[in-house]
Formats: sequence, structure tokens, C-alpha cells
Amino acid sequence: MTKYIVVTGGVLSGLGKGITTSSIGTLLKARGFSVTAVKIDPYLNSDAGTMNPFEHGEVFVLQDGGEADLDLGNYERFLDIPLGRDNNITTGKVFKTVIDKERRGDYLGKTVQIVPHITNEIRDWIKRVAKKSGADICLVEVGGTVGDIESAPFLEGIRQLHREVGHENLFLIHTSLVPVVGAVGEQKTKPTQHTVRDLKSIGLHPDMIVCRSAQPLHPEIREKIASFCDVPESGVVSAHDAKSIYEVPLILEEQGVVDTITKRLGLPTLKPDLESWRDLVDRLLNPSHEVTVAFVGKYTDLSDSYLSINEALRHAGASLDTKVRISYIEGEALETNDADAWRNLREADAILVGPGFGSRGTEGKIRAVQHARESEVPFLGICLGFQLAIVEYARNVAHLKGANSTEMDVNAAHPVICVLPEQYEIQELGGTMRLGAYECVLNEGSLAHETYGSLVISERHRHRYEMNPDYIAQLEKKGLIFSGRMPDRPIMEMMELPRHIHPYFIGGQFHPEFNSRPQKPGPLFVGLVQAALVAKGVLAHGPEPVAAA
Repeated sequence: MTKYIVVTGGVLSGLGKGITTSSIGTLLKARGFSVTAVKIDPYLNSDAGTMNPFEHGEVFVLQDGGEADLDLGNYERFLDIPLGRDNNITTGKVFKTVIDKERRGDYLGKTVQIVPHITNEIRDWIKRVAKKSGADICLVEVGGTVGDIESAPFLEGIRQLHREVGHENLFLIHTSLVPVVGAVGEQKTKPTQHTVRDLKSIGLHPDMIVCRSAQPLHPEIREKIASFCDVPESGVVSAHDAKSIYEVPLILEEQGVVDTITKRLGLPTLKPDLESWRDLVDRLLNPSHEVTVAFVGKYTDLSDSYLSINEALRHAGASLDTKVRISYIEGEALETNDADAWRNLREADAILVGPGFGSRGTEGKIRAVQHARESEVPFLGICLGFQLAIVEYARNVAHLKGANSTEMDVNAAHPVICVLPEQYEIQELGGTMRLGAYECVLNEGSLAHETYGSLVISERHRHRYEMNPDYIAQLEKKGLIFSGRMPDRPIMEMMELPRHIHPYFIGGQFHPEFNSRPQKPGPLFVGLVQAALVAKGVLAHGPEPVAAA
């Protein structure tokens, strides 16, 4: 039978349940266990696709096109496994499923209620995902905090799951806050005592308590929590602040977390292979070089809005023994000629223009592209950044006055970027874009080919607009190279400039950040950091030419 490890949270949100879940999964995989993960989000939205990044952070796109919470991205990065839309359960999804069943008559005329119908659906959903994956262990993170009204049905579903599969097959981890109050710096246990009491009141008893704190737990505090919350002292874990999230698995390993879990679940105690992970952390914490990447975006006031890009840059940096310092610049600040914004852009070793929707800040992003192109600063454009690089080239090199995207100007004189044909009749927003993984065929000998080392790649998408095929030949005559396209449709996926014109100027309609992993960094990000190191004189050359695949 599949074993379940459930992670809940108390006191407040943002304690790092996702990183705790991902880190435990990493340690289990290092021992040879197969793992899958489920994230429960207790909001009524069907998914995260229509949420404002300022409110909810990044929307993470899954292989099958599902739009999910950013924690799914952490799972994929730490566990190096692809997840799908069913790995993310929301209140909206569960309620819709139950109502659809009621409309079909599946409940045979019974009164449909939260208990048992909603809670049964939650329990059955988790078991279905676990069974389909074939994994030894299914990690389940319950979003929100114990005591929230919206989390109550999910916690009841977990109680029922525990009763069904048996105590020997489910391990419950509760995350809590251990704050420091007052000048004496005393670590306080009362918030943890209260949240564990609330958890027990709904029929759930934690097997382990992961305590978030600024500093490692003092021995007497660990003992006090164990005594008052009725867990073994080995089940009180210190999750203190780390310099990198990738250090957390090593912090948990030092405390024997997974050995405690496997012993309770009746699993073999195996020695982990963490050598490559330790090497990764060492390169992240002790880099030999440093570059600055100017990240021009729309939601830069909240870095979680671009979490996967931030991590992809760190992955790339680690692979090149380099710290990547990200200088966030709002597109609007460049439009208004903000002196600090322009100074940061000009001082950067590389420029990345990121994804986004809507017209706010786009003219500033176009000016950033122009600066990168004319000053020969290494450049990467992602999704909207790819589109705006084409707009900039059309305006300033091909001299197509009024060139724009129809997203920004419906009546653009030269609509070099236009809506995808299949989008014309769509009225709703949720889940209606081109979403998920698609293949892309690269031009042999192109910068894209050299960077990826393959002629056929697969990357994830999230967009409604595309390069207008009517302008392809015109822009190619002016020197722009469309180096990647869909295999069965005239959709341009990548553009670049020849190396004799620019050292590294490339963009993709897709989101390469979603496939980047700590030990398998996204090639385009590696190329960007590598080009920045070349520009600084640290490296002699960029991507090596590759042989035809």
C-alpha cells in the first residue's frame, strides 16, 4: 500500500510548508523511494490561472497544461518529477466535481452535504493520484492553517483517510511558528501548543512538529514542545532560517527526520545518496564569480511573482560556479526615465525581459530590449519578452512605424504580434490559453540549437498571442532569425540575432523556467549567465557549436 505523509500548518501562513514537503521528498528520493505530491489549496478558484500575481504569486504551468500554485513548482524542482493538474486539489475543483455528480444523479437522490460527500471526494482524489503515480510515498500538503473555515473539509478528509488506510500508513507533520519575543531573545512555545491543541480537537494527532524559527531550537524548547504536545523529542524538528532553500533538506537530514518517518511507517531504513545535493548547496553558497541580471518586469515588487525564473537563474549560476544577483526593474520606471532604474539597467551584465499580460510597462520593456540590442548586452526574452523583442526589432530595424502587439493596440499599423486564431471566439479567461508542453523544432546551427544541444525540444507555454506569420519574411530579410517553430504549424517559438551582430540575443515564446531544475538548469538561463561571464572576461567563449542531431 502507498504510504502517505501529510503536512499541515498552524499559527500563520507562509511558514514554508511547501519547502518542508519538498525537502522531505528530496530525502526520500535520495534513499531510493519513489515519491509523488499533492497540494491542497482551500480557495474556491478552480485553479491559480486567473489570480493576480501580486495577491497569490506565480502561476506555475504543469506539463499537461494545468495552472497551479507555486508550491507545485517547488515540488517539481526538488523532486525532479513532472506533475499534472490532478496533483493540485482546490475547493473549487472538489465542489464542481461533487455538483456535477449530483446533477447526473450519481447520489441517487440523497441530500448532498459537506460530510460525507465533499470529504469523501477529497479522500478519494488523494488516493486516486497516489494509485495512478505508482509511487511508494504520496506527500500531501494542506494549504492554509488549522482553524480556517475553508480548510476544515480538507482536514476532515485527511482524518477519514487516516482512519481508512491505518495509522501505519499515514504520517502527519504539523508546521508551526516559534517566535522570539522581547529583548532577552526567548523562544516562545505557546503558539505551537495552541495550534497542536486545535489540530487534536478535530481528530488529528501530529507525529512530528516542524518548528519555524530564526535560530535553531534550543534543547530545552525542543523538550518543552515534545512534552506539551505529546510527541517524541525526535519528532520536534528545527526548521531555522537557511541561506538557501536548497539547504533545507540537509538541515532536516542532520536531525534524522526521514529516519523517524520511515521507522514509524515500517519502511526500510536506507542510507541516502546526497553527495550531488551537497555539491549543489556548496556551489550556491560559495560561488567563485558574480554577475548581475537586470530583470525587467511588471510584478517585480513581489519576487514570488517570478519565482521559477528567479530559481532558474540560481540553477544556471550554480552550474557555472556563479552567484546571480537579480536587479528587479519595473517597466514603468523605464518609461518615466527613472534615473535609478536606468542606471541599474545600464550597469547590469545581462538583461532579461520577463512574461506578463496587459499594456502596463510594455513601452519600458521595449526600451530595455533596444538597449540590450544596441549595447550588445546579453539578452533573454521570455513569452511577452520574446514578443516585445520582435516589436522592438520591427520598429527600430525594419522601420515598421506603429509596429505593436494587438494586445497593446488593437488598431496597430503593423500588428507583428496578434492573437492566436483559436482564441478569437473565447469569452472566458480561465484555462483558455495555449497551455502546457509543446514541441519546438530548432534550426540546425542556430544559437538556440547550440544552447539546447538538440534539434527538437519541449517547453511549457502560457499565452494567447503569437508572432504574426504575415511579417516573418519581412523581419527575416532585416536580419532577425526565427530559430524555432512548432513542427506542424507556422507558429514561431524562438527568435535570435546572429552572433556576429550580437553575442547573446535570444527569446522564446514559451516559459523555459518551468523545466529548470537545480541539477538540470534551463539551457537558455545557462546561456545568459555564460554570456554575461564572457562579457566580464571570466570565460573565454559562450555556447560551443554542436553537431547536427
